[in-house]
Amino acid sequence: GLVIDGRTLAYALEPTLEDKFLSLAKRCRSVLCCRATPLQKSMVVKLVRDKLKAMTLAIGDGANDVSMIQVADVGVGISGQEGMQAVMASDFAIPRFRHLEKLLLVHGHWCYSRLANMVLYFFYKNAMFVALLFWYQFYCGFSGSSMVDQWYLIFFNLLFSSLPQLITGVLDKDVPAEMLIAVPQLYKSGQ
Repeated sequence: GLVIDGRTLAYALEPTLEDKFLSLAKRCRSVLCCRATPLQKSMVVKLVRDKLKAMTLAIGDGANDVSMIQVADVGVGISGQEGMQAVMASDFAIPRFRHLEKLLLVHGHWCYSRLANMVLYFFYKNAMFVALLFWYQFYCGFSGSSMVDQWYLIFFNLLFSSLPQLITGVLDKDVPAEMLIAVPQLYKSGQ
């Protein structure tokens, strides 16, 4: 592990030393920056995101974490005694730090799964609709006449673009939550 305070971090984030700091941090299982300013926190997240080309997650519980949360790809705010500034600036909000495991492993996996299925669904829906219109042109001699009324087009997209998302969002859970917590490796299958 690496524990670094704010004073030392000011030196480590200088342009001449940031590559050495990053290579040292990559060798550690955990890096703890204590007594760091909000600007230093955001600079560390930005350094990791830009140099390693990695997706970053920032977790904060107060106003001093807002800049770090905003710089990260995904921000999680913890509502607590320090106020709601971190929650308001974040992508996801949780009431306690202990809920982070469920947010990442369970809801993260389900979100990956739902998004992948919905992309395939939209591709299929639009391909079938365009194929239907294409084949109709053979029967009307490519005259450009419309096969269906405009109201049917509106209702088609409304029906097939809104209801499936609602149903999928509520009901689609490919793996139970207990299994996702017990076997964290299942998160990678979604990616």
